[in-house]
Amino acid sequence: MTHVASFEALLAVARQEARLGLAEGGIPIGAALFGPDGEPLGRGHNRRVQDGDPSTHAETAAFRAAGRQRDYRGTTMVTTLSPCWYCSGLVRQFGIGHVVIGEATTFHGGHDWLAEHGVRITLLDDPECVALMRDFIAARPELWFEDIGQPED
Repeated sequence: MTHVASFEALLAVARQEARLGLAEGGIPIGAALFGPDGEPLGRGHNRRVQDGDPSTHAETAAFRAAGRQRDYRGTTMVTTLSPCWYCSGLVRQFGIGHVVIGEATTFHGGHDWLAEHGVRITLLDDPECVALMRDFIAARPELWFEDIGQPED
């Protein structure tokens, strides 16, 4: 799966999840895990606020929804935002081979580190993903800084 239009279709699933999270009063980050042939395995969104669980990031929610897989090397994690260190660790731990990122403008997570360790990275610089996060950060900076584990400046 290498065609940009295909990546855009996969990102649409993650964006839908991000909008669901925002509508629930949470942080608008969405993700989905796809198999080698592009079949959806699991999808989810950041649910830290909704569940009161700081570990429920979008990528972990999608990973959990996918259920147990024998091998993750041929899978692709699609996320609306550059994965944080926690989620980057998940990608490395389970050998997810490809991460498609909606944007890294509002937050530059661990995707450079993932690339250095052999994970294929596709950064789409999607304007809708950027706008979603910029609007959220402007409206709820305290929640955003809590999510990324930094004190609000």
